[in-house]
Amino acid sequence: MRKTTSQSVPFAATVALVLALLAVSCLPKPASESGDITITLYGFSVMKESLEKAVFPGFTAKWKQEHGQVVLFQSSFAGSETVTNQILRGAPADVAILSIERDVQRLKNDGFVTSDWQSLPSGGIVNKTPFVIIVRKGNPKGIKDFSDLAKPGVRLIHPDPISSGGAQWSILAIYGSELKKSQKESSGQDKPAALQMLRAIWKNVISTPGSAREARTTFELGNGDALITYELEGLLMKEANAPIEIVVPQATIFSEHPAVVIDKNINAAKRAVIDAFMQYLWSDEAQQAFVRYHFYSSTNDAFNQANTAFGHIEMPFTIDYFGGWNKAYPEVIEQVFRDQVQRK
Repeated sequence: MRKTTSQSVPFAATVALVLALLAVSCLPKPASESGDITITLYGFSVMKESLEKAVFPGFTAKWKQEHGQVVLFQSSFAGSETVTNQILRGAPADVAILSIERDVQRLKNDGFVTSDWQSLPSGGIVNKTPFVIIVRKGNPKGIKDFSDLAKPGVRLIHPDPISSGGAQWSILAIYGSELKKSQKESSGQDKPAALQMLRAIWKNVISTPGSAREARTTFELGNGDALITYELEGLLMKEANAPIEIVVPQATIFSEHPAVVIDKNINAAKRAVIDAFMQYLWSDEAQQAFVRYHFYSSTNDAFNQANTAFGHIEMPFTIDYFGGWNKAYPEVIEQVFRDQVQRK
């Protein structure tokens, strides 16, 4: 019995030690010891280059230097409405950068965004860009403004307003441009003329791809005479030596792009790195990266002045011209475009 007892003591001690070690190994580890961490970002289509080529690597390097931990990024890009629908259906996004504020509101209404996103720098707007017209080299159709897109024989590529936030910005750009010009000439908004212009232009649309990037690809494949899109798309095309020209309308809208945390998908272990990444988006380093990829900075106009490729806009306006998205969407996108243009 003594022999048996003397052998059981070290065995029990060994078991206890192993269990203790296992318990310790299950405890949360400091960031520097816990291995790689992945941030999953869903963004509207034209964010791809600036994020993947500059912003993601910049933050990865900064976090590694400060915390000794590798941050990896997974990203998915599509039209802003499509991205929002994917998140609402369970896509594992940690962060979303969307084309329109209305999509953030949809995420808030369904409990996916619970934090005050507008408390972030610049009211949560991470960058912006004006809407312009892309035409073939030499501008064979003689397009100088939105009104020229209504001419007989002009074939227009325009993203689908159902799936693309850029398409909704484009509609506001066309409609608002006519309002701004009539207001300048007569001190009043000529809404019937703006509606007529939108109708005439929409009759010339020959293709409605799902996103601004898909619309650009359709145009690059030789379809259509003109494309309405974000200015940065035209500038990226010119950098790639595409045979195109950029037409800057007399009056056009600046789209403004919100970045939000998908709070519903974030656990406590990930919150610190997600919050750090969100703050990084408004850092000078990230804002200058956006400008290099032809977005306007939302924090510092001096950064924008460094990009000499930006075009001059005589009468720029923003969503505030329509009273914000809460008014612009029902009053222009639905009541004007959907009910009086698209369904006619």
